[in-house]
Amino acid sequence: MGVAYTAGMVSRMNHTRLLRYAGLFTWGMVGFPLLLLSLQAVEGGDGVVGPLSWQGWIAWGVFGACYAWLTRNLGARQITPLDYLALLVLTASAIAISYFNESGLGSILLTVVAYLLPWMLPLAVGIGWMVLGQLAIIPVFVGGLDFPLPEAVMLSLLYAGFSGFIFVTSLVARQQAQAREEQRRLNSELRATRALLAESVRVNERTRISRELHDLLGHHLTALSLNLEVANHLVEGKAQEHVSQAHTLAKLLLSDVREAVSRIRDSDAIDMNATLQPLTDNVPGLAVDMRMPSPFMLDDAERAHVLLRCTQEIITNVVRHAQASTLDLHYRWHDQGIELSARDNGRGADDPTAGNGLRGMRERLAAYGGDVEIDTRPGAGFGLRLYLPLAVLPVAGAA
Repeated sequence: MGVAYTAGMVSRMNHTRLLRYAGLFTWGMVGFPLLLLSLQAVEGGDGVVGPLSWQGWIAWGVFGACYAWLTRNLGARQITPLDYLALLVLTASAIAISYFNESGLGSILLTVVAYLLPWMLPLAVGIGWMVLGQLAIIPVFVGGLDFPLPEAVMLSLLYAGFSGFIFVTSLVARQQAQAREEQRRLNSELRATRALLAESVRVNERTRISRELHDLLGHHLTALSLNLEVANHLVEGKAQEHVSQAHTLAKLLLSDVREAVSRIRDSDAIDMNATLQPLTDNVPGLAVDMRMPSPFMLDDAERAHVLLRCTQEIITNVVRHAQASTLDLHYRWHDQGIELSARDNGRGADDPTAGNGLRGMRERLAAYGGDVEIDTRPGAGFGLRLYLPLAVLPVAGAA
């Protein structure tokens, strides 16, 4: 029963968490023989591999701490300069264990380091880092274990081969994580586009119904009212009383039709809250605070589409480039249009270069008389102000 429960828990973990726990388990298992040697519980230990010095134990502890730090939410957060420093310390700690203990145990820990490299470094740099780390153990094999140089090089390359297997496994896991993230992004964009399409279809259908009511029923009721008014002047007595009542009912019915058509046209707008909200669902490593007027309705489907695409591009750029954990999106009515203020807490930039995303936003907004302003500096996040003029102004007090 306990085995089945454990297997179920493992099957529900994603591969990044499984690899993290596997690395921590390997780190712990490397510490176990070191502890036995330090306690002299291994017969002949002093003659082959001596007890680990206090410097080695510090290196072992630093390795575990750095590994736990680097593998937290791996793939769901941005890599920072502090992470690169921790990776350097992690590698140096593994090598230090071999030097202080005069053993190849550091090579085993370097295979654990190989798991992190595809997530943090470009492919070529990661491969070079992995190979150089294993080659750095060669002096231990030669000086500490008295291996001939060719055998030391061969053993080091053998560990490099093991590390390469771990490296490729981690690379595949990273590619799968990126594919899932791309799928999540496309799904959120699809849901937002579907919501916009549904709103547009609803608006078009209401417009068609209101037009039919006005053009057909309204015109016929107007003609009926005019004919009843003429008949009211041509008849007398009891018949005139009934014609007068029919005329009054026709005028009331015509007034009700006009009022219904007006209500349909007044509510003939796209709900931007329902359209934009799906873009913020389950964005990995980013908390999005989206604030909008209530209600937030647009009469123009094309401008609604522009606002949707600009919001989508802002979120995508923050996830890919900003190294941010929060993003604020504030929509409000301003002058004769809509203003969107966006600000993240990422690294910012000194002289931002407009990529395809920013150029695309400028082009979309410029087609309707809008513009984009950038406010950023290093360490202060990246801010955008977008303004989109409206063809039809919102009802006063709607904000």
